[in-house]
Amino acid sequence: MATLNDVILIYLEDAPISFARVESILPDPKKGWFQMKLLMLQIPLQTATWILKDAYINGEEFQMNGKRMRLETIHAPKDPPDYFQDPGTEVRETAPSQENTDNVISFADLKKKNNGPTPD
Repeated sequence: MATLNDVILIYLEDAPISFARVESILPDPKKGWFQMKLLMLQIPLQTATWILKDAYINGEEFQMNGKRMRLETIHAPKDPPDYFQDPGTEVRETAPSQENTDNVISFADLKKKNNGPTPD
């Protein structure tokens, strides 16, 4: 079930159309229904409040203006996709070596050298 701050993918007629973040889910006065406030992740940002049953929030298909709709909770991948790494290579984190830091240029020092001292 989608919960507070989850990112969901909205489907219209089996085609994904937009992402949204769940801002709130509050009980509706109508028993068994909920007011789901969504931040639509598009330009311009806007919010929408949909009144849905919990089954619809859980991903069951529903109708809106005669069109089939469905919500799917999106989970961030835990690992980067395989195409970011060459097969057979080991990923290692290394500390920067001294030879890599020799090429670092300080913009503050460069500015002082070219323009004289800067006022503080």
